[in-house]
Amino acid sequence: MKIVKTTTKMIIHETSFRVKYSDTDQMGFMHHSNYAKYYETARWEAMRELGLSYKEMEEQGIFMPVISMKFDFIKPAYYDDLLSVKTMIHKCSGARIKFEYELVNQTGVLINTAEITLAFIIKETHKPCLPPEYFTKTLQELLLINN
Repeated sequence: MKIVKTTTKMIIHETSFRVKYSDTDQMGFMHHSNYAKYYETARWEAMRELGLSYKEMEEQGIFMPVISMKFDFIKPAYYDDLLSVKTMIHKCSGARIKFEYELVNQTGVLINTAEITLAFIIKETHKPCLPPEYFTKTLQELLLINN
């Protein structure tokens, strides 16, 4: 895990992956629908490395559905490109948390940015709720330690 000190008070996690042939379209580009899948994987990995497990949260009765997604497609990604995704986590705001992403190719060229917002909801009722205390405490501790 890589946590970077920043002036904007965020936690930054980086992970890499290769574009699979099955994720490309007829033009040879990584199909736009796959960006959400790769960002979700990066988000899981960031949360896991921070000690915040989706599975454990769901077992405790909290779900985290995506409520908004915004992508900016700058350049295409191609089959077998080695991509690096930077996941940036800000403080939670009530029942929501926003993740920002930057995706670069193996030459360091920025090819995509995204903002994805998730909500915290109660499993049984699907009503919004605050994140679990251990979740916010972990983020707060990391932000204080690293800023």
